[in-house]
Amino acid sequence: MSKRLVILGAGESGTGAALLGKHYGYDVFVSDGSPVKEKYRKELEENNIPFEERQHTEDMILNADEVMKSPGIPEKAEIVKKIRKKGISIISEIELAYRHKGKSKIVGITGSNGKTTTTSLIYHIFKTAGVDCALVGNIGYSFARQVKQDPKEWYVAEISSFQLDDIVEFRPDIAIITNITEDHLDRYDYKLENYVNSKFRISMNQTPEDYLIYCEDDPVTNKYVQEHPFKTNLLPFTMHREPNRGAFIAKDQMTIKTNEEKMQMSVYDFALKGKHNQYNTMAAGLAASIVGLRKSKIREAVQSFESLEHRMEFVVTIRGVEFINDSKATNVNSTWYALESMRKPTILILGGVDKGNDYDMLRDLVREKVKAIVCLGLDNRKIHDAFKNDVPVMVNTTSAEEAVKSSFHLANPGDVVLLSPACASFDLFQNYEDRGQQFKKAVRNL
Repeated sequence: MSKRLVILGAGESGTGAALLGKHYGYDVFVSDGSPVKEKYRKELEENNIPFEERQHTEDMILNADEVMKSPGIPEKAEIVKKIRKKGISIISEIELAYRHKGKSKIVGITGSNGKTTTTSLIYHIFKTAGVDCALVGNIGYSFARQVKQDPKEWYVAEISSFQLDDIVEFRPDIAIITNITEDHLDRYDYKLENYVNSKFRISMNQTPEDYLIYCEDDPVTNKYVQEHPFKTNLLPFTMHREPNRGAFIAKDQMTIKTNEEKMQMSVYDFALKGKHNQYNTMAAGLAASIVGLRKSKIREAVQSFESLEHRMEFVVTIRGVEFINDSKATNVNSTWYALESMRKPTILILGGVDKGNDYDMLRDLVREKVKAIVCLGLDNRKIHDAFKNDVPVMVNTTSAEEAVKSSFHLANPGDVVLLSPACASFDLFQNYEDRGQQFKKAVRNL
């Protein structure tokens, strides 16, 4: 009898897992508590995969041999509690994909900030060097879908803590932790240590043949590395010293040393600007160097990479006022990096769904660089309380159009309007992409 695999959630990861499971002969059933999007409904129907929506039928779920849980479903969901109580194994989609990837290799990237940029840059370097690879995980296709439809030699995977929570054997050949700051604490009992432990699960199955690349300058990450034993090869990247192996930047020069050879490159040649992107580039360069890619190809790719939409994305300059879309900044640390790179007086658009934010770390930068804060959210009290003594003007808005008009009204020629919300977007928008798109549209309509 075939193994019964129940999949909770019929989004990209759930549908990808269903297609892979069906391909390998599992008895697959998909259950989603919300309506299923049309494109995923069509795929499930065309592949004769039974599914339900707007409900979870316990009889159909609790007879599973194994459950694959989509990352957006929290542990506290009633159906998850019942599955746990029954002792049924719960895995994530990346675990299922890992089991069926064959001899392919994985670069897995996690972290609170910079993981999408780092993942995209590694993929760009690999493609430039002619590596047979795919971009998977939280970005692009789900890992499971890629394994089923178009297997590759290398998978460059952006991985969230939620996906790592339910791995068993998943083991990347190269793991990267960009940094760890307070984020998603609502899913981790508001304890930073739980979130940190979740991130480091990326290395839990690694062997002495594998690599863990990490930011030595990030205090949370570095403390964990110092206090725990690792079987894998540790490669730090830093701006504070010259490690024997790893990457560092000194006097505006990046040096990468993974073996006998070393590679150097001026930070002025990086396509990505800003200190945070120098860290991302070091991490990506280390991964490429470990794989043995040619230095000339790494240099070429780092110089030609185009920055991502919604991440410090220049929109347009109108009457001397520059508009920047950093809608992907969904936590305080991301906004800190954005403000840190500002060189002009800034009107900052902040707000949305607060994930347990502590705004204290922004206060010095806000005092130094921000002339007004435009709140974009339904509940802005916490932002007002945090910055009422630091900026002369604070305005509440409840739409992208209103926020853009208010910001433009407050700005003078030579100023920057920066959308870097430090919050999730779900109070007023579908997601951060929707928020960024609406912001850009409103700017162009000025």
